Amino acid sequence: MSASAHWCARGRRGRGVRRLDGHTVPRALAGAGAPARTVRARPSAGTLAAARSLFGFTGPQVKPRTMLAYDASLAWAALVLAAIGLVMVYSASIAMAEASAQTGHRSWYYLARHGAFVAIGLLVALLAYQVPVRAWQALAPWLFVGGIALLVLVLVPGIGRSVNGSRRWLSLAVVNVQPSEFMKLAVVLYAASYAVRKAAFLHARQPLRQTIMRGFAPLFATMVAIGGLLLLEPDFGAFVVILAIGFGILFLGGLDWRLFVGLSALLPFALGAILIAAPYRLQRLTTFLDPWSDPLGKGYQLSHSLIAFGRGEMTGVGLGASVEKLLYLPEAHTDFLLAVIAEELGFAGVAVVLALFAWILFRSWAIGRQAVRLERPFAALTAQGIGLWIGFQAFINIGVNMGVLPTKGLTLPLLSFGGSGIVANAVAIAILLRIDYENRRLLSGYPA
Repeated sequence: MSASAHWCARGRRGRGVRRLDGHTVPRALAGAGAPARTVRARPSAGTLAAARSLFGFTGPQVKPRTMLAYDASLAWAALVLAAIGLVMVYSASIAMAEASAQTGHRSWYYLARHGAFVAIGLLVALLAYQVPVRAWQALAPWLFVGGIALLVLVLVPGIGRSVNGSRRWLSLAVVNVQPSEFMKLAVVLYAASYAVRKAAFLHARQPLRQTIMRGFAPLFATMVAIGGLLLLEPDFGAFVVILAIGFGILFLGGLDWRLFVGLSALLPFALGAILIAAPYRLQRLTTFLDPWSDPLGKGYQLSHSLIAFGRGEMTGVGLGASVEKLLYLPEAHTDFLLAVIAEELGFAGVAVVLALFAWILFRSWAIGRQAVRLERPFAALTAQGIGLWIGFQAFINIGVNMGVLPTKGLTLPLLSFGGSGIVANAVAIAILLRIDYENRRLLSGYPA
């Protein structure tokens, strides 16, 4: 017998009357002439409160479903990418580590270092997650100035460390720090802060001259100066990524469309001048168009990357079974890690990596849109700027590995070997999660 039928039967037998709050009470308390059969109706909140107060009833309460404090899918996507990177860096670096005297011929040398970088990145990310977004906004100018100072220090003889003809690192005893990786994060924060502070001068509602002089020109001059420092290292890949971050955030912040169109028209001429100024960059551009014209010379790296992709086919040759990593493919554990993934795990492995990056990009955009609806412009621009940074750099690295873009010295975010890049990416993901956390608190009625 159902619960409702049970109570109706008790009413018909005259043993009691079913109250609105779900209790049965004697007829004497129900009042004279009380009907033996009652009509069940939805009680009001006041009726239930009075009934519970009278009879001391504290029956089971239905608790509302609580909202998670963070975006679990975003966190897991980043962690899975880091885990894939840890496994594949080890696989790609075994032969090189065993063959090098600098590593002591220890096959696990790069695995141990990369594992330490990932652990440090996770620790720093946990600390960064505790910092409120308003604090990041206040720190943005200082982080930006600090990043510029580090870029200058790299160029000072005796301080900056040169590797493969590029002076990009600062040597700190046991590790080398690459300031350009942290500069990318600093540019995200500073450009977002700048767009919020100068919002009134960036929109098309202002006269164009005022928009240029008071809104656009100051940041443009600063970005040109940073670009000059990066080209002196030289680090053309970081230069392209940082420019894309800065002007992308300005566009998202409401930059006058006329300025954006003008910049887009001037960009090919500026890049052409940079290529002509350094002949080796022009050679890279022509080589990637046909790497098989000089497969043992200028096209060597790209041709072996393409061979790795071809050998992998759909499901790969198996984890650890790559041939190209056996000292054929240069920088297999850094810039060309995706080629080793393609060879060992095939199209399926590459598709998983692409899907994870796509999800991080989608979530960063969604978190930014939510921040816009909550009237948090700095948080919105920072979230979308982080997505722009990770997505654009991953796009360039993937394009280089597949031979659709000229070779650049850019790593694959969250995967490739490199302590500075791993730590900077981990902090960026932590800030993104913090923005989402504060969005969820505001949606739940709590202060951020």
